Amino acid sequence: MVQITINEKKIEVAEGTTILRAAQMAGIHIPTLCDHKELTPYGGCRLCIVDVEKWRVPMAACTLPVSEGMVVHTETEAIKKSREFILSMLFSERNHFCPFCQVSGGDCEFQNAAYDEDMTHWPIQPGWNNFKVDSSHPYFILDNNRCILCRRCVRACAELTGNFTLSVAERGAASTIVADTDVPLGESTCIKCGMCVQVCPTGALIDRGSAYLGHVKDFEQIKSVCVGCSVGCSVNIMIRNNHIVRIEGDFDGAVNHGLLCEHGRYHPTAESRKRITTPQMRKNGKLEPVSWEEALSALTDKLQPLAGDKNGIAAIASTRLPVEALAMFKELFADKFQGALVTSTEEGIPTAATSSFAEKNGAFEGKLEVLRSADTVLCIGANVNRSHMVVGSMFKRNLPKGTRLINIGPDTSELDYLASTTITTKPGSDMALIKGFQAIIVKEGLGRSPMTIADADLLIEQAVSATGASREQLSQTAQTLARSITPVIIFGKGITAQRDENLVEEIYRLAVLIGAVDSERLGLISVKGEANSLAASLLGLDTAFKLNGQKAVYVALGDDYASKSLIERVSKAPYLVAQACYESDLTEKADVVLPVTIWSEQEGHYINLDGHMQKAQQVLTAPENVRDNMAVFSEVAKRANMALESDWQEAILERKSSVSLN
Repeated sequence: MVQITINEKKIEVAEGTTILRAAQMAGIHIPTLCDHKELTPYGGCRLCIVDVEKWRVPMAACTLPVSEGMVVHTETEAIKKSREFILSMLFSERNHFCPFCQVSGGDCEFQNAAYDEDMTHWPIQPGWNNFKVDSSHPYFILDNNRCILCRRCVRACAELTGNFTLSVAERGAASTIVADTDVPLGESTCIKCGMCVQVCPTGALIDRGSAYLGHVKDFEQIKSVCVGCSVGCSVNIMIRNNHIVRIEGDFDGAVNHGLLCEHGRYHPTAESRKRITTPQMRKNGKLEPVSWEEALSALTDKLQPLAGDKNGIAAIASTRLPVEALAMFKELFADKFQGALVTSTEEGIPTAATSSFAEKNGAFEGKLEVLRSADTVLCIGANVNRSHMVVGSMFKRNLPKGTRLINIGPDTSELDYLASTTITTKPGSDMALIKGFQAIIVKEGLGRSPMTIADADLLIEQAVSATGASREQLSQTAQTLARSITPVIIFGKGITAQRDENLVEEIYRLAVLIGAVDSERLGLISVKGEANSLAASLLGLDTAFKLNGQKAVYVALGDDYASKSLIERVSKAPYLVAQACYESDLTEKADVVLPVTIWSEQEGHYINLDGHMQKAQQVLTAPENVRDNMAVFSEVAKRANMALESDWQEAILERKSSVSLN
């Protein structure tokens, strides 16, 4: 620890801490523009300059580490004059017409910094630039006329998202933020995560959806959890008049540390499906609005006589529902109605094989944090640049630092151009490939743990034949894995959809062999599917949905999408109940439609892919005649004279998890 003094206040901080962070820990304000707590200190704007005793010139607090006995002054007259001059220079460099800017009036860090220095104008004539405004992107606009070149957006794109789309072109006063080789943003390699917009301290990057809809001070802000996939990112949702204005990543989030993807930031506010706001029943061949009383009475009268009949009721629920709702769904239809077929819409495709292996071996998967220190990442059967983008960012940002990416799968993906090794395999060759890797490593004596393989050459030849890859390519890849210090293996539906527990076991054995899994570290991760994939699996809702003469089907879809395959299967049922939020081909075929709350109108818990249990908050009030999913299950049970009594927290512990829960 190091003792320093800032503005006469003695502070003790860890060695290596910057003056800026030390001041923030002590509650002392030092103005900044280019600094951000999630980014590497840059020292570009110089607004954070401070006086350090025995130092000849003012220093940038964001980059200067503390030293024992250091004495710092942040509010001397000379420092205040310097800050005002720095701000004047920044304002005059571009066309900062604050009254016309969407972030003016409290949301602009640049403007607020000027007000903090009691500035009402700047004495230097503006540069009167005329940079082109790039409006080609579907979600935001780039206006270099308002840019102060703090490079936060560039650094966030690289250091947080790992996409490296943004950079600075030209030099001096002509410098501008550009995408790739100065192409329009809408035509660039941008993955539409919006991280650059969130960290921009001015109006240079403008969010299309929330522009001019108000200032942050006018919004109600609620921290919650994204339910777009199984990563479980923490979000900050901004509400006004029962409307979601904007969604931002929560930099205090335990899983994502501020990261968000297109699905989490923009898709929830761009919903275009037509909402169902009243119960409906099929009468004379078409759906007609009815009361809740009539709809619930009709479906209960139909379902109650089927209780206990093995060909009676089949039920399927979305994995986007909270754990509480999934547990109640299972208790109602599997335990009370004794339905022979009760599962989830994912049917265990992302989880059944891993859960079966976990039941025999206990938790074997690790946490996403292992990606921070991974020197090699093997990604097999998972296009994380599309389905779980935040997971992809967690290792993509480390590629320039030396992390190697090995991408394997039968299809080309966006990860291929980033990978140091890409192997395009034939479908169904994964088992032969994994055993081939094992054989190469054992044969060459590179394994970290003991393993004996008698027919190594045969397995290698089988891998070459099955995958279509060359023996040399397989050998080089296996050697890279074996010689890595902190390797991590990520696998997805390309592996788990095969429902082969033995394949998961062989991947685990490979992970142990290369040192990805040992007594101190679990460098093996399956990315699973939707928000509560893991929870559904823990509740046993992971069997295939194969109808076999069931007389009634109950679909608790919520705000999820129904696949064509599911619609085809359930449309053959004699009686169909759809508990859903939006109109779809599924609801059109239903005999009873029950309108329920969407993700933002309900609260509940979600268990993400690495076992973090988090609570999503209700942020909107549902339409008047729409009910919560759990309230509907409870009412159906009540009308069928069934008591729902199970504890969801105990229910999820009845089955061993593939990852430790916390």
